[in-house]
Amino acid sequence: MSQTQQASSNKDRVLIFDTTLRDGEQCPGASMTLEEKLEVAELLDEMGVDIIEAGFPIASDGDFESVAEIAKRVKNAVVCGLSRAAPNDIDRCAEAVRGAKRARIHTFISTSPVHMKYKLQKEPHQVLELVTQQVTRARGHVGDVEWSAEDATRTEMDFLCRCVEAAIKAGATTINLPDTVGYSVPEEYAQMFRTVRERVPNSDKAVFSVHCHNDLGMAVANTLAGIAGGARQIECTVNGIGERAGNASLEEIVMALKVRGDAMPYDSGVEATMLMRASKLVSAVTSFPVQYNKAIVGRNAFAHESGIHQDGMLKHTQTYEIMTPESVGVSKTSLVMGKHSGRHAFKEKLKDLGYSLGENALNDAFTRFKALADRKKHVYDEDIEALVDDEILNAHDRIKVVALTVIAGTMGHQSATLTLDMDGQHITTQSTGNGPVDAIFNAIHKLAPHTATLDLYQVHAVTEGTDAQAEVSVRLSEGDAVVTGKGADPDTMVASARAYVSALNKLMAKRGRGGRPAAMNAGV
Repeated sequence: MSQTQQASSNKDRVLIFDTTLRDGEQCPGASMTLEEKLEVAELLDEMGVDIIEAGFPIASDGDFESVAEIAKRVKNAVVCGLSRAAPNDIDRCAEAVRGAKRARIHTFISTSPVHMKYKLQKEPHQVLELVTQQVTRARGHVGDVEWSAEDATRTEMDFLCRCVEAAIKAGATTINLPDTVGYSVPEEYAQMFRTVRERVPNSDKAVFSVHCHNDLGMAVANTLAGIAGGARQIECTVNGIGERAGNASLEEIVMALKVRGDAMPYDSGVEATMLMRASKLVSAVTSFPVQYNKAIVGRNAFAHESGIHQDGMLKHTQTYEIMTPESVGVSKTSLVMGKHSGRHAFKEKLKDLGYSLGENALNDAFTRFKALADRKKHVYDEDIEALVDDEILNAHDRIKVVALTVIAGTMGHQSATLTLDMDGQHITTQSTGNGPVDAIFNAIHKLAPHTATLDLYQVHAVTEGTDAQAEVSVRLSEGDAVVTGKGADPDTMVASARAYVSALNKLMAKRGRGGRPAAMNAGV
């Protein structure tokens, strides 16, 4: 055995529980189609995630279908469904995960005074009875049951210990003590786990789990503190997406354990070189951009502009980098891309940027790249990222932009002539508006009537220069449904049309699934 293998074997194994497809999707505007969820689930399984929380089966028929299909497809990971403390929820969840090689039911109930009084409107003794009932019912379906004390960090310690003891006695194999509202601080969170594990007599019969939200920006710090306090399962999401300020970030946790193994002797089992690929995929399917300075997977995470930093990097990379780009799936090599670049070079560039496309998607992306290269003097990595993200995002859309002509200026009305591909049929219309963007959106509305409200229209240049690609974000809302679409093109008007149509496609897909009633959103 090598020294590296021996060092690794001496570390405690922590389980990675990814909830991107459940808690992450509850983030407003981040809903995914069934095909997108399957793609994310298969990648998570490939990269070594231990448990995949695939959804909330009782929430809608669409959620049930997604969990059931993921359960059939996943090869290695445990597939988990979420349920409230209600018989119908638990039974529906059990039905959804039935096809999994390894199935788990994750059931939860609030335990804090404020949640019990105002949300549940129940007394503590009633909640305690429900804990036993829900876990017992879940164990009747599967052998792997996780129980969560929602809002654990604001729960009275005596009552929390009684609930945990009851859950384990009823058959819970994992106990999750979440910081549901991001209220805790690291030492406090670690101490909560130490106290519960010391005071609950049967605590050794269950794995303890952390689940932290980022309302105060401490989700990752609290997560690592919980592990130090004795928890051995980490609940997290790719890119940290989730309700409100999001969840603890999977990629940050994995790399913190990897880089600082001296201070935190734990192994995650996740293949770190796939982190960038996962980040890109989740960003594309949710239309949620990753902030430039995001740790590990942000555009600037391995970028150096300062002269002092550049000088240090040229002398030795460890002067300013505590991990290598390659360790998270990013290559330091930069290929200069232009109109003379071939398909092979383009494919290698995509690989360097963390993308893995199928043959058809690659051909479509390369065709768009060549068209872009003919229009731009310099094609930067950011241009290619915007182009491919747009391609991935809109690959399965029912409505696509085919052609657009806009007339604008100081004389006369602004107008747009637009052709859309609607389920394979090309339809053209002409419309006017108070400006070219308004004219385009009016034309789309004529071809695809809807009642959605435009909540956001945002444009930014992908790179510098007058020939920069425009990346447009559009947010539409209809009732409780909120969706975000993105479009990229050197022509801002074309990018605007693409973004609006992308959002409209998502809204149509959400209607088709029946949406998700607001009351069904879980807060674990």
